[in-house]
Amino acid sequence: MDAATLALGFGKSALFVLATMLPILNPPATATIFLGLTEGASPETRALLARRIARNVFLLLLGAMLVGSYVLELFGISLPIVRVGGGLIVAATAWRLLNAEPATRDRREALADAFTPEQARRQAFYPLTFPLTCGPGSITAAITVGVTLPDPAWGLMLARVGGGVAALVAIGAVIFVAFRYADRLLGLLGETGTVVMLRLSAFILLCLGVQIVWDGLSELIRSL
Repeated sequence: MDAATLALGFGKSALFVLATMLPILNPPATATIFLGLTEGASPETRALLARRIARNVFLLLLGAMLVGSYVLELFGISLPIVRVGGGLIVAATAWRLLNAEPATRDRREALADAFTPEQARRQAFYPLTFPLTCGPGSITAAITVGVTLPDPAWGLMLARVGGGVAALVAIGAVIFVAFRYADRLLGLLGETGTVVMLRLSAFILLCLGVQIVWDGLSELIRSL
């Protein structure tokens, strides 16, 4: 198999994964939720979280893309069940954010003292990576993408997998930048604008959670 065919397979796979995953993950919109959940954290702690979340998203999507379908089959778990469970978690978190009281100066100082690097490490995967940044919709999409990668020709299959992995690395980098500098981007809106943006993002996240649950329930009902 010539190099041109392998390069074409690599490029097509990379573009396919980027076009499929980025709109679902939507890092700029998720960054506002990240700010709301890390209120009181220092810039250094947020930078630590951004690195860990980007790394976790890469590993989670990589696992879903390569072996996700086999793991679900092993445990007898269907994708609709994953959607329902994950959607409930997303909706519950969004409801908490939507009803959170604005922080006063004293509360911000208390949160800053409480949000230590150790706490950040504990929350880096749940709930900040899963299900908020990389939810059941993203995992389902990654599993679906992974099904398209195998090919009878080993060389072409490796090129396709390599393109998918390269795309996931790029996605992780985008998530890191969006989360690392989210406070600066939203700082342009001012305090009132930031609060409004956070509330709108929480409401949209709530709607997404309900939509994910509904999609899962619809598939379960149709399977009866």
